[in-house]
Amino acid sequence: MATFLSVDASTNSFAFAFFDTELRQYGKINFYGDKIEERCGDATRKIAALMKVENPQYVIIEATIFTNTPQTAIELSLAQGAIIGAAIMAGVRSVHRVAPITWQSGIGNPLLKKAEKDMIRAENPGRKPTWYKNKEREFRKKRTVAIVNKRFGCTIDDYDVADAVGIGLYSLNNWMKVRNASTKS
Repeated sequence: MATFLSVDASTNSFAFAFFDTELRQYGKINFYGDKIEERCGDATRKIAALMKVENPQYVIIEATIFTNTPQTAIELSLAQGAIIGAAIMAGVRSVHRVAPITWQSGIGNPLLKKAEKDMIRAENPGRKPTWYKNKEREFRKKRTVAIVNKRFGCTIDDYDVADAVGIGLYSLNNWMKVRNASTKS
């Protein structure tokens, strides 16, 4: 098995997990700067340094599927570009993307069933639809934390770090799918 880094990226941070045949290391790096360009520069410096120390062969990054605004999409694209550029500069062979629903379902955390949604509504009556959507998202985030902590014997409590480890868990279990799906796009 190749060494790889799984990533859950945002415009302000980089949650990561290094793997070979098992989870080796995980964490989160925050980016600083008042503008997205400054945060991207900070991201590039920090990630390039981390890559040189850990030396992964591949990077698996969560694909961007939906963002609330065009500005958020632009900023996330810039941040991911900085991350990918730093990885390639540090000698990573290739970068692969995996969709959120693909890796989440693949580790045993599919979209909520009607019964689960109904339970949330019954326990919290009279809320607005956006409140329920946020609660459902939090429910799934907590489930990801539980899955990765149980599988790897960790005590991760950060949702972004748990997602990075979850992406890695999916990649461990589906290595050829991850590599082949990314080479087609």
